[in-house]
Amino acid sequence: MALAAASFRTIDDLDCAGKRVLLRADLNVPVREGRITDLTRLERLTPTIRELADKGARVIVVSHFDRPKGKRVPEMSLSPVAVALAEVLGHPVLFAADCIGPEAEAAVASMRDGDVLVLENTRYHAGEEANDPELALALSRLADIYVNDAFSAAHRAHASTEGVAKHLPSHAGRLMQAELDALTLALENPERPVGAVVGGAKISTKLDLIGNILGRVDVLIIGGAMANTFLAAQGVEVGRSLQEADMHDTARAIMAQAEARGCRILLPVDCVVAREFKANAENQTVAIDAVPADSMILDAGPLTVGYLAEEVAKLRTLVWNGPLGAFEIAPFDVGTNTLARAVAELTRAGTLRSVAGGGDTVSALRHAGVADQFSYVSTAGGAFLEWLEGKTLPGIQALTSLRGIALPT
Repeated sequence: MALAAASFRTIDDLDCAGKRVLLRADLNVPVREGRITDLTRLERLTPTIRELADKGARVIVVSHFDRPKGKRVPEMSLSPVAVALAEVLGHPVLFAADCIGPEAEAAVASMRDGDVLVLENTRYHAGEEANDPELALALSRLADIYVNDAFSAAHRAHASTEGVAKHLPSHAGRLMQAELDALTLALENPERPVGAVVGGAKISTKLDLIGNILGRVDVLIIGGAMANTFLAAQGVEVGRSLQEADMHDTARAIMAQAEARGCRILLPVDCVVAREFKANAENQTVAIDAVPADSMILDAGPLTVGYLAEEVAKLRTLVWNGPLGAFEIAPFDVGTNTLARAVAELTRAGTLRSVAGGGDTVSALRHAGVADQFSYVSTAGGAFLEWLEGKTLPGIQALTSLRGIALPT
């Protein structure tokens, strides 16, 4: 059984008819020029809201939005997000101009069973990020039950994610439950063999991640500029490629640890290089030991992608974080696109469980057109990375029915 199901109260048998349910959501959607550019987070939240409302709960949605740093910044109001949520839900959504105090209390008092209310940005209060006990208590007094459906904010010990759970019966919402189940099946109790794709610019930003998964995976695929550092650490000339010269000893130590733990590290055998970092720059494909001194590696080559696809086909579980190359610009998106589509095909065939997350990763999979074809794609960003790093997430810890149980262990 997944850890989420075993250790966390869900809303399966929640008797919430006529009850006030404080639902911690993530309404921190991207906005450009006053318009919401991506409704994914709202769409993923709707199953929990609908279920609670259909059960007769009075659903009080609370969330942060951007970084107002304890001040009222009009551009960071959740008012327009509440309007968008109503459109996505197909259900009226009320709005209160504060998350605590007289306005919030009056709005909650006027609710009827099945109503949905969005409270104003919790970060308008400095006590949110400080996990102020008084703010947590004030929030808790608005409700009878607490449901957290914001895994993306679970790595923060804030008043609305950790503090309030000390005062109310606490449960995981459907999105939180799905996220925890997916992550548990990916690294806690995976079907083996299990592999990971770890890419990005710098080893230094992913040391904890690599250290945590080395003992959990059978195969570790390293891509992006990170691979350049590993290659250079082995004496491979990488030209003008982005790499971390001061991390060569660390890269060699990681390779030694991997060998000791029975984890195979896979690096590029060929690459696509260019003299300029720009879209459609003149480029060539070369063997990994033949990178011109005046060029930079911008993508994995076709031989690399081919052998990585063959290795992935042998796996039963794959965790993906980070692209293989400069996926944002053509033609250096080919490596990431090709491997991502191979993973999607294996997932559709039912031979591979694929879990991916992290900002660049989600963007890369969307660019490849397969974000909806993996077993699970987390939009949680920082929380997903901290989970991969093996850190205790305060928002998850607060939901455990037995204190001291953390995800992951």
